[in-house]
Amino acid sequence: MRNLFDFLIKHVAWIFFIVYVTISCILLFNSNPYQRSVYFGSSSKLVAQVYRWSDAVTSYFGLRTVNEELLRENGKLELELLSLKHQLQQYTDSATVDSLSRSAHLYDGYDFIMAHVINNSLTHMDNYITLDKGRADGVAPEMAVVDHNGIVGIVTVVNEHNAVAISVLNTKLHISCKVKDTDCFGSLVWDGRNARYAMLEEMPRHVEFAPGDTIVTSGFSAVFPEGIMVGTIHDYARQKDDNFYAMQVKLSTDFHQLGSVRVVYNRSQYEQRLLEKEAQQ
Repeated sequence: MRNLFDFLIKHVAWIFFIVYVTISCILLFNSNPYQRSVYFGSSSKLVAQVYRWSDAVTSYFGLRTVNEELLRENGKLELELLSLKHQLQQYTDSATVDSLSRSAHLYDGYDFIMAHVINNSLTHMDNYITLDKGRADGVAPEMAVVDHNGIVGIVTVVNEHNAVAISVLNTKLHISCKVKDTDCFGSLVWDGRNARYAMLEEMPRHVEFAPGDTIVTSGFSAVFPEGIMVGTIHDYARQKDDNFYAMQVKLSTDFHQLGSVRVVYNRSQYEQRLLEKEAQQ
């Protein structure tokens, strides 16, 4: 108690000053409308600023809740998107099968396995394509790969759930092809330049053709059925041997946009190869 009295006595001047100032302000603001309006205006601004600061702080700490809600909503949207993609892929596969059924006469004696391209190289001289189907799905080496536009390649390596096919865009692959509605055939090979073009070599000079004519598979192998679309003649020139032409073929398959493909297998391929092997002995 004594300490309190000592404190009051020591600061009595300041205490009286504060009291007098307070009383003076009360009398001033109560007796003068102008000063009172200025006071209330200033205090309102101060209170408003305090409210803004408070709201900013509250909003900041509420961002975590908002972000969590946004993450949940994004997760729902991603699941819906995946579901829509799956439904679209099923629709695409169904439409592809329907288109195949309309041209089934080209595939007598052949069956199909639907697959999707999961890797596709384009920038090398010898390119390959990886598929999402393998041995467990019935895929085996030396099966043809086509899409809705035309030929794609030939399966070379297979494991349980994936397969690798040598692409038409591979300088080591040669495919027997012909000008549509003729019996003269040549060998389609890629020259390693443009992914939209390949060369059809060793075409006899007596064959009648013109730019724009259709090139199809010849069927002279156990891999590709006869008549599968390859492309159209873009240009041609004589080879070193004047008895043959080399044709530049614009490929019907766009290898930059490969998606769904069909692995085609010949039901009698094994018997055909066995018979041909016996004939060569």
